[in-house]
Amino acid sequence: MKRLIISSFLLFSIIPAGAQVPFSDLFKHPARRAVEMENTKLKSKVDSLQALLDDMAAEKEAEQEAEAHIFDIPRVENQGVEVTDSLLSLWYQSNQLKDFDTVHEYNMDSLTFSSNVPDSVMIRRLADMNAYITLPFNETVRNYMVLYSEKMPTRMNRVLGLSAYYFPIFEETLAKYDLPLELKYMSIVESMLNPTATSRVGAKGIWQFMYRTAKSYGLNVDSFIDERMDVPKAVDAAARYMKDAYKVFGDWALAISSYNCGPGNVTKAIRRAGGSRYFWDIYPYLPRETRGYVPAFVGAMYAFTYYKEYGLHPNDVGMPAQTDTLHIWKKLHFKQINEVVGVPMEDLQNLNPQYVHDIIPGTDKEACVLQLPYKWTGPFLDADQDSLYNHRLKELMSDDVLKAAENHKATSAEPARKVYRVKNGDYLGKIASRNHVTVAQIKKWNHLKSDKIRVGQILYLYAR
Repeated sequence: MKRLIISSFLLFSIIPAGAQVPFSDLFKHPARRAVEMENTKLKSKVDSLQALLDDMAAEKEAEQEAEAHIFDIPRVENQGVEVTDSLLSLWYQSNQLKDFDTVHEYNMDSLTFSSNVPDSVMIRRLADMNAYITLPFNETVRNYMVLYSEKMPTRMNRVLGLSAYYFPIFEETLAKYDLPLELKYMSIVESMLNPTATSRVGAKGIWQFMYRTAKSYGLNVDSFIDERMDVPKAVDAAARYMKDAYKVFGDWALAISSYNCGPGNVTKAIRRAGGSRYFWDIYPYLPRETRGYVPAFVGAMYAFTYYKEYGLHPNDVGMPAQTDTLHIWKKLHFKQINEVVGVPMEDLQNLNPQYVHDIIPGTDKEACVLQLPYKWTGPFLDADQDSLYNHRLKELMSDDVLKAAENHKATSAEPARKVYRVKNGDYLGKIASRNHVTVAQIKKWNHLKSDKIRVGQILYLYAR
């Protein structure tokens, strides 16, 4: 009995005060017990260090994603995380169905369209297009060919009508930069030729530029002007982007993909594919939503080439056949032009969507461009200029109106994105509550089909 008491005393004397030790462990060999306790301490330290590294990695990834469309700085990618961010897909998944919301109305990953047109005919037509940019025929490409040519005739008739006005602008710019004219079809996938298309995450215009990318390519965004919606300037920026992208990748399919998900994600996919730059080799490694972007581009190009064979007809969308460009050196409101000259407000807004408050902010030092239908150029120039600029001036250009425009800019900035890495104990409800968003929003932003998440997974959150 005395020996048992002494053994027990020695056993408890080597256990640190406050340590939680299971009863069954008390009778393990002291040396083994000491090693296991030391391992526990080390594991705790490693876990803490890993949590710190996870936070640092998330911050780094946020910085890299902010630079996703800028080529000045080489990016270093985290190969262990599949980034599923996609400007196009975030827009499609986050908005209610709109006229220009097309591709992701359908789950193209699991859907196979039927068509009365035999595959052999589609293959021949695709080859006969002799396009500068093309893809081999397969089920993925075929699905998008059927989608654009057969599954949305009302939208495509409207887009065909709009293309008569917009495509000549795009072609002139692409030719200026010695780029394939087929790149104009990217605008169909991006916005269905809607010059004021605005995504849930802040991308705007026919070419869907994010704020940072727009600024890096020289587009002005301020309280009165958003040049992402200035069609000639936006396509010029898009052309310069594509020229840069082709210099980086040397392949048009990869350059087009980078427009959707950023050059860093394409570079990562190339590495994962063993260095191959063939689109179908890197296809499985691209962000899920980006995989369909190039096939959608080919589908749109196919539909525009063979729209007559599918019974499609360009709608008369009211866009003028000819326009004139005027320079405005003073502040001028669309309503002044409408009420004094007679130009319809719809024409003014359709041709000049970059003026977000219907105010042309011309100054003595810098002129602004005004697009007018050709038939209204004469009446505008013939109008008495004093009467035009002074018409309802105090009402339309009051300090309150101008201040409201400034405040609107402050409250309508691009939503801030946060990169969050899932930690032990996290679940969607907890993450949503902590970040003042909803579970449904997190699932939409990250394309989650269920509430299941895993430790280490990257989630993208957007501030309200």
